[in-house]
Amino acid sequence: MKHDMAWDPVADLIQSLQSMRSMFLSAFCRSNASSFSLAPTTLAGLSPWLAEARSHPFVFAGFAGVALMLGSSFFIGLSQLAASGLWQQALTGGMAGFVSTALGASVAVGLRRISEKSQDLMLGFAAGMMLAASAFALVLPGLAEGRVVTGSGPMAALLVALGLGLGLLFMLGLDRLTPHSHEQAGACGPGCERLGRVGLFVLAIAIHNIPEGMAIGVGFGQGDLGVGVSLTSAISMQNIPEGLVVALALRSAGLSTTWAVLIAMATGLMEPLGAVVGFVVANGYAWAYPVSLGLAAGAMLFVVSHEVIPETHRRGHQTTATMGLMAGFATMIFLDAALA
Repeated sequence: MKHDMAWDPVADLIQSLQSMRSMFLSAFCRSNASSFSLAPTTLAGLSPWLAEARSHPFVFAGFAGVALMLGSSFFIGLSQLAASGLWQQALTGGMAGFVSTALGASVAVGLRRISEKSQDLMLGFAAGMMLAASAFALVLPGLAEGRVVTGSGPMAALLVALGLGLGLLFMLGLDRLTPHSHEQAGACGPGCERLGRVGLFVLAIAIHNIPEGMAIGVGFGQGDLGVGVSLTSAISMQNIPEGLVVALALRSAGLSTTWAVLIAMATGLMEPLGAVVGFVVANGYAWAYPVSLGLAAGAMLFVVSHEVIPETHRRGHQTTATMGLMAGFATMIFLDAALA
């Protein structure tokens, strides 16, 4: 890949951060020292998101509904947080996800390059583990917990299916409303033209890591170590090759090895944050736990289908990537059985 020799990737990233800050600040205008009021600058700042909402009203409405439901469950669960020490387990699981991402990224220090086929093999392995984790560590426990809550198998399935749909709407909303970039589709999302390519790529990875962190937190939601440890192990294992691939991609975009590794490590911080949020949400309403397990599964399935698998197939290494996916799926089966 050829780059403009005058392009400074570090300056590009700093400019992206400054642009995100100005985009946020421009959405609000202080009318006096003690209050905020809507002003033309407010509408100008929000116009990219308003345009996106008008273009995709059903996605926006669904995302807003999911956000409201998650927010209300979060505040209900937050009131119980101080009385429960289980959130520390969720935070520990999220930190394990961060450490594994950092470990994978640090490997890039000693590697000059990895072939595209090897990268697709590793991403395929990660996709396989995420698929199996969605089924065995999220959907199946969700069905079991749903039967406890409702006393009915069909109603339990309905709760988990509802969660899957909510997870889809949540990720669609993030995908539409957050500026980021895809390798084939290019930059997308409101305000993407104001961000540099490195910033857009980092945001794309952050979107990818949010559902993984939430899945870990939801897994520990009712203190079930079998679910929580199984999910943490699976996500941590697949984060190692992911962290390496992200660091290599940042380096190929023009960043120095040091910056590429540090930024790749930093993207893993979304996992402990997501883990705590997922844990609190799962402890909100009585039915929140099975629905949250389904939501986490839906979000992870979206990431696998929308991001990871297309990325592994775009360079013509479908067979290699599929072999990696099958190996990852089989590894998760073994982990789930061994840790049950």
